[in-house]
Amino acid sequence: MPGLIQSIERSSAVLRLLAGGPDRLRVKEIADALGLPKSTAHSILRTLEHVGFVEQDPRTARYGLGRGLLDLSSAGIDANELRGRALNWADTLAGRSGEEVRLGVLSDGEVLVVHHVFRPDDSLQNLDTGVRLPPHATALGKVLLAYHATAAESLVAGGLDPYTRRTVTDRRELARALAETRARGWALSVEEWRPGLAAIAAPVRTSGGLVVGAVGIAGPVERLTDTRRQARPALVDQVVAVARSISREVQA
Repeated sequence: MPGLIQSIERSSAVLRLLAGGPDRLRVKEIADALGLPKSTAHSILRTLEHVGFVEQDPRTARYGLGRGLLDLSSAGIDANELRGRALNWADTLAGRSGEEVRLGVLSDGEVLVVHHVFRPDDSLQNLDTGVRLPPHATALGKVLLAYHATAAESLVAGGLDPYTRRTVTDRRELARALAETRARGWALSVEEWRPGLAAIAAPVRTSGGLVVGAVGIAGPVERLTDTRRQARPALVDQVVAVARSISREVQA
């Protein structure tokens, strides 16, 4: 039987203690109540504050339960905040790659585009913010499905619609694609949603590694892939680097 993790037990005890009364508590009061060194109690409180589970009153320095506990059924960050944290990095990615950039979240079994940056040229383009995309046929969607415990099962149960002759519609093939996405940390789609279009995407993570969104580029197959229809490494590096930068912004 695996051993228990003491830090989680202690964190749980801190939360229960704070929930047990109407008053906020000082670090020393929490440490004394749980029989912990003051430094240990302070470290636990700082971590819980970082993830939003406790809040400190700046005037009294006392701690109470945080609003993050109310968000446990959600990703812990709303789409508007995610978009705000990603704006500058999405612009940077568009400028470096020369391709259009989308930031997406999983919403009701679809990919909701919460931010879209046009490719930096003078061509006619349509704004996709607010558009919903099929998760099994897009790179953004593959990333979001790969790191969600049940979304892929629900999607498969409802049927995988074909959009092109290359769209993945088989349960096992989709499972392999999602496993590959997790293994390499990014996803590729080639003419699975629209003919002639390819896309590369990577996950955006919040504290603890939870995936709250995906960012990626899209463009013509010949620009994003080589003659073997494999993603160009330089573009993969750019997408992954920006995804990590947005993740740091989200975790800050």
